[in-house]
Parts: sequence; C-alpha cells; structure tokens
Amino acid sequence: MDTSFAEALLAALTLRAGYNSALVAVGAGLLGAAAGASGTFLFLRKRALVSDAVAHATLPGIGVAFIVLVMLGGDGRDLPGLLVGSAVSATVGLLLVEWIARRTRLPEDAAIGAVLSVFFGFGIVLLTAIQAMSSGRQAGLESFLLGSTAGMLYSDAVTIAVGGALSVAIVFLLRRPMTIVSFDPGWAAASGVNVRAVDLAIMGLVMAVTVIGLKIVGLVLVVALLVIPPVTARFWTQRTERVVWIAGALGGAAGYLGAALSASAPDLPTGPIIVLVSFGLFVVSLLLAPVRGVNAALWRHRRFQRDVHRRQGLLALARREPIFDRLTLKVLRREGLIRPDGVGTPAGAAQAAKVLRDERRWGVAREVYRDETISGRDDGLTAIEAVLTRDEIADIDRRLGPPVPVGPGTAGAAP
Repeated sequence: MDTSFAEALLAALTLRAGYNSALVAVGAGLLGAAAGASGTFLFLRKRALVSDAVAHATLPGIGVAFIVLVMLGGDGRDLPGLLVGSAVSATVGLLLVEWIARRTRLPEDAAIGAVLSVFFGFGIVLLTAIQAMSSGRQAGLESFLLGSTAGMLYSDAVTIAVGGALSVAIVFLLRRPMTIVSFDPGWAAASGVNVRAVDLAIMGLVMAVTVIGLKIVGLVLVVALLVIPPVTARFWTQRTERVVWIAGALGGAAGYLGAALSASAPDLPTGPIIVLVSFGLFVVSLLLAPVRGVNAALWRHRRFQRDVHRRQGLLALARREPIFDRLTLKVLRREGLIRPDGVGTPAGAAQAAKVLRDERRWGVAREVYRDETISGRDDGLTAIEAVLTRDEIADIDRRLGPPVPVGPGTAGAAP
C-alpha cells in the first residue's frame, strides 16, 4: 500500500482529514447503522425487495421538488427540500404497493415490480426535462442515482448525520414490536399487536433511511446497504435481536470505513466504496463465521466424516472383520486404536467393545421403546447415554446379558 494513501486513510479514520470529511464519515457511519438495523426487519419478514421499490420511488419526488424549489425562486439544490420531496414520493409508492397487494389479486412482488419501474421511469423523464430548464442549478442532480459527497455542504452533512442518528434511536425504541412482528406475525396478532401498523412503521423507517442515504450512496445503491448487513449478521448469530444490532454495527462499520477510503483517494466514489466494503464484510463472514460460515461447515463435515470412519472401523474391529478403507485405517491409527500392522490396541479393543455393545443396545431400544423420538436419534454417532437414562440403559443391559469381550489381538485388518 502506498505510504501517502495509508497516512491519508489513517487521518480519515481518526477524523483528522478535514471537518467536512469527518462529518461525512460520521454521517455515513450513522446511516449505515440505521440501514443495517432497519433492513433487518425487512430481511426477517422476507420483504427485502420492498426496499428496492421505496428507493426507486424517491426519484420522481426529487424531480418534482427541484421544480418546485426553482419556481419558489431558489436554485433547486436545497437538500432538505429535495429530501422532503423524495420522502413524499416514496410514501406514495409504498402506499401504492400495499394497496395493490391488498386490494387486487396481484402478489406483492408483482406490485413492487410495477411501482418500481413506473416511478423510476417517471423520475428519469423528470430529470431529462429538468436538464432543459433555463433556470435552476441542474448540474450534479443525477448524483442522487449513485450518490456523491464531492460537493456536499456542511449543512448537508449535518442533515444526514442527524437523520441517521434519529433513525438509530427509532430502531432502538421500536425494536421489540418490530422484532416480534418480523419473527412471527401470527403470534404477534394473537398477542394484540397491530401487525399492519408495525409493518407500516418498518416501511416508514426504511423509507427514512433511504431518503437520508440518497446523497451518500444514491437510490440505486442504498438497497445494498439495507440488505447486505442483515444477511451478513445472520452468519454470526441465531437470535433475532442480536441480528439487529450486529447488522447495525456492520452497516455502521461499512459506512464509516467506506467514507474514510473515499476521503483518502479523491477519485474513489463514496457510495460504491461503502457498498463494496459492506460486501467485503459479507465475504469474510461467509467464510469465517464460527457457526454458519463455509469453513465451519467444512470442519463439521470433516468431523462427521471422521466420526463415521471411526465408528465403522471400531465395528469391524469388534466383529473381527478386515479393514480395507485407507481413511478408516488412518483415523484409527492416528487415534491410537490400532497398531501399524492393523491389530487393535487395548484402547481400540475397549472402544470397539463399547461401540458393538451400543449397537446391540439400540436394537433392543427400538423394540422396547416404539417411539420415533427415540428411534430417530439412532444415527450411529449419537451416544445412547445422550438419549436414554441410566436406568433405561441398565434395563436394556439386563436383557442383553454380559458383554462380549474384544481382545486387542483378535481382530485382523488389512494394512
């Protein structure tokens, strides 16, 4: 890495790269945290595509707000005014999606597709018409598509930072009912929770985050910031509430680091860099998450494979059968259960006798306890002590009689 770039990145990360850069970094971090946390509820509700419709529905509002601001005597580039226009347009699009899904036979994904394409197309037409206007400051208005912080003013950065902070606070206050509805809407309704109102609150929060993020990541990329952090967080935990906060932390980290990288290299666009950083965190989680990651899955598979070969080898040892499988021999030798010549060691003979005894115990258990919850646990690897009590195992042993001894030198194996 170039030394100057590393120094610039360190300065940006420590908020020493300039006042405006620090505001953008803080604002992007708060935006990412709000987007990750609020997007979690859409992810849990399996409605992530709604965020795409909301994002694209903001474009006509931007165009209409620009025209209105110019007609009122301004230059059309007042960020709060543009955000208000985009919020109104997004609200109309969101309500239209809900109305189509509830009042017609069209499924929600069809309603989302219709609203998304129509609103986005109308927005493009408005932007084209705005470019032909003789008044107003149209330059850079298309940055709302992909985001841009190059011309961001102090007031713009403050607006984004305050909006992101308020969104995080709303997520914290409403996290419990939104979590309940997202996890189990049927139980929530039976408990007296107004599911429709909570759904609208979730959509409103997503709309707010989308509108706030237009200046930094743009309406095309803000969808990624709403979806990727929750998906990434899911690799790290099984609990719903933890997913919310992990997604918020990952989104905040992506926003802050992406803004710092963009400030360190002026040619790097902020929005795409934030999204790429978020995707990088997703890839790391996909590979390294301790429970649901790829490496963890491969390790569990290897452990399962080892346990299967170990059990089959011990059964062959107990039954005095030759062992031909090289992997089985490798597992038994590595654990000191057979000698290099293929003859079982005393430890191997003891464990082989135990495995054979448990095999016979399971046979009796299936006859005595005709219960699928018990017989279904017999996968060959689960210890019978983990399923039955000591008294039940003792009763089975009385039915079986004394165990058959397995001597260390009685079982042959092919080298």
